[in-house]
Amino acid sequence: MKAKELKDFLDEMYDRYNSTDFIESDPISIPRRFTRKQDIEISAFFASTIAWGQRPTIIRNANRLMQQMDESPYEFILHHGKKDLKPFESFVHRTFNGTDCLFYIRALKHLYLQNDSLEQVFTGDAKWTDENTGDAIGRFRSSFFQITHPARTRKHLSDPAQGSAAKRINMFLRWMVRKDNRKVDFGIWKNIPSSALLGPLDVHSGNVARKLGLLKRKQNDWKAVTELTASLRRFDPIDPVKYDFALFGLGVFTPKGLPYGTSF
Repeated sequence: MKAKELKDFLDEMYDRYNSTDFIESDPISIPRRFTRKQDIEISAFFASTIAWGQRPTIIRNANRLMQQMDESPYEFILHHGKKDLKPFESFVHRTFNGTDCLFYIRALKHLYLQNDSLEQVFTGDAKWTDENTGDAIGRFRSSFFQITHPARTRKHLSDPAQGSAAKRINMFLRWMVRKDNRKVDFGIWKNIPSSALLGPLDVHSGNVARKLGLLKRKQNDWKAVTELTASLRRFDPIDPVKYDFALFGLGVFTPKGLPYGTSF
């Protein structure tokens, strides 16, 4: 596929999959239930944190968390009592368990007592550029684990400095930062440019990206994330991760990852 043909193809797939038709079957359906900024942030953070495994299970368990927070996650995080935490002790989603869940609640309270929005924790005093997204994720991670925490919980918030692709936190950032007229992503964070976002790389998007010649690295790690995003910036330097819709949609909703007849 020539560069223009590939761009046209990606644009077509982006147009197809960046649609509210897919919200109901996607974890983004969880924060889509809310309108308050902090409610959106918290529900999106939990939904993205447990976004691995079967999508119906992810959605069911994220819904369960929101129900246990009385469908008011921000009020719950700030004002819960000891008795309110009891139902979370038995929460399990794959390796994310009650211990992890209880710490997440404590950590979020700690952050919201100091900040109006999680955006402030990510940005800090630094100007966010295309080159320091990994540093910003690391800054957030350090703040999140600033209070006493179980060692096991650290694995649930990936660290780019350790080479992780950080798929779930990059997906969370896409939800918060990107804004277009499709009403899928939220675009409620204004101090982070969409040009600085990095693709939420997973096995599905990685396989499609390699088939399309957008990614050569074999491992799905942080180097692969930066390589893939650099390839996507050739087609749209302002909003490169819009093509996450195309890559993920092709990998999940299309047999063998590419429509019949596509050549490359």
